[in-house]
Amino acid sequence: MMIQKRFQLKRKNIAIVQFIIEAYEGMATVSTIDPRLAIIQISIMKNFVSPMENVIEYLKNRYELEEIVKYPLNQ
Repeated sequence: MMIQKRFQLKRKNIAIVQFIIEAYEGMATVSTIDPRLAIIQISIMKNFVSPMENVIEYLKNRYELEEIVKYPLNQ
């Protein structure tokens, strides 16, 4: 099972955030949901939620990730 979180950030930072998250191999993946609005989805393996939340907290401060609570899941 995976936990999914969505974030908005600056378009120029999508690739670096994806690279950083996916460097923690097997813990999480990143998908770009809306490239125009720079919305990404981070899918976290259930066993790695706690350590990945620490990584996301760092990324929030460094790359201005804003968590999106309400965004249509079917887009």
